[in-house]
Amino acid sequence: MDGTNAEKKVSTRARVQAFGGFLTNMVLPNIGAFIAWGIVTALFIPTGWFPNKALGELVSPTVSYLLPLLLAYTGGRMIGGQRGAVLGALATIGLIIGADIPMFMGAMIMGPLGGWIMKKTDEFLDGKIPAGFEMVVNNFSIGIIGFILMCLSYLVVGPTIQSANQFVTNAIEALVSTGFLPLLSLINEPAKVLFLNNVIDQGVYYPLGMQQTLEAGKSIYFMVASNPGPGLGLLLAYSFFGKKVAKRTAPGAIIIHFFGGIHEMYFPYVLMKPITILSMIAGGMAGTLTFQLLDVGLVAGPSPGSIFSYLALTPRGNFFGMIAGVVIATAVSFLVTAVILKADKSDDDDSFEESVQKSKSMKSEGKELLNGESAKTVDALVAGLSKVSFACDAGMGSSAMGATTFRKKLQKAGITDIEVKNYRIEDVPEDSDMVVVHQDLEERTHNAHPKMKIVTLKNYLQDPAIDKLVDEIVEARNKE
Repeated sequence: MDGTNAEKKVSTRARVQAFGGFLTNMVLPNIGAFIAWGIVTALFIPTGWFPNKALGELVSPTVSYLLPLLLAYTGGRMIGGQRGAVLGALATIGLIIGADIPMFMGAMIMGPLGGWIMKKTDEFLDGKIPAGFEMVVNNFSIGIIGFILMCLSYLVVGPTIQSANQFVTNAIEALVSTGFLPLLSLINEPAKVLFLNNVIDQGVYYPLGMQQTLEAGKSIYFMVASNPGPGLGLLLAYSFFGKKVAKRTAPGAIIIHFFGGIHEMYFPYVLMKPITILSMIAGGMAGTLTFQLLDVGLVAGPSPGSIFSYLALTPRGNFFGMIAGVVIATAVSFLVTAVILKADKSDDDDSFEESVQKSKSMKSEGKELLNGESAKTVDALVAGLSKVSFACDAGMGSSAMGATTFRKKLQKAGITDIEVKNYRIEDVPEDSDMVVVHQDLEERTHNAHPKMKIVTLKNYLQDPAIDKLVDEIVEARNKE
């Protein structure tokens, strides 16, 4: 493969990652509302823990009106501010009224579209409104455009999205009826380690899951990509049969992955030995097959994908099947990974050891941190650091953990005047002196912040790049 094609591939992946990140940031602020709806569903529907006809009436209006409007409002606000949020909600209400299904997919389209239209309209009107007419023009512009979008959504966009939704639903239901639903792991697991999981979860499985939950009180779609079992099995195998850094860090990763729900913790372990993706696929298939055979589901999307989230969102009568699916997925993933690690006589941690040696040689030669800068420039950069931003896809999981780890290392070294925070990649403040991301998110970060210094990581728990950066800062401060 030539360099141009490879570059195009990476660019496409970065764009898909950014799209997934956008969907995540539309959904994530509203997860509490989704969980509240899930609890109401689990408690008060006829098959719930405490069936209650009156309180059960909260279920349908909430999923049909409130949740899609929250998504649309958030998506519109992300692009067009407060006015964009209002226009996005107006556009989405037309979809909701004209559809027979919860319009989550439609809200994720019309909300941002309304925000974009409002933003472009405001840019066009900027400087062209006569003095004293600002309020009239602003109010009527959003009113008129909102009226047009409502009608357009009701008459055209809604039926189109409903047809597309029905097509996807029929395709996945066909997999369910033929017993082939576990094959989705062939897509889910590789996508996850490439940081594309949010496109699948928030874009496909969550909307379908909410729709199915409204009808059946639970959905397996919430479980096909979020099962923490396969990642747990992989990390357990590394804990017993891994070597050097991988073996030392895997136990800590287990706690953060399985109990904290941050699945990104196991991604580096798959990437350092790509054949272990077979373990993840096998574990995912085994877990989904178990869920399917035992007819279990969750009442809402588990975010984060922690075992605690699974337990909290499991409806009555589904606990045995849920736990069985997680345990079997863990066992299968563990066994396959163990066989792979035992059969492979190479050094698991070549990448880690090479990074350490490279770090030492770079430090002795001149400490070039980024883009071939001179030692003097690097010293000036790290000595003057005041704000370091850690970033990831959604800005809440792995970046939060990385920021905490880095902050503690600085404090241990006696440095407390550097601000260290975590963000979504696109939300990193422009006044940051440096942004730290996983290496697979480097291009996306560069596209969002082309002039910002970027440090990349391979492992969030123990990475030579973090230790090296702390050493650089300490040494530069000592020279002052």
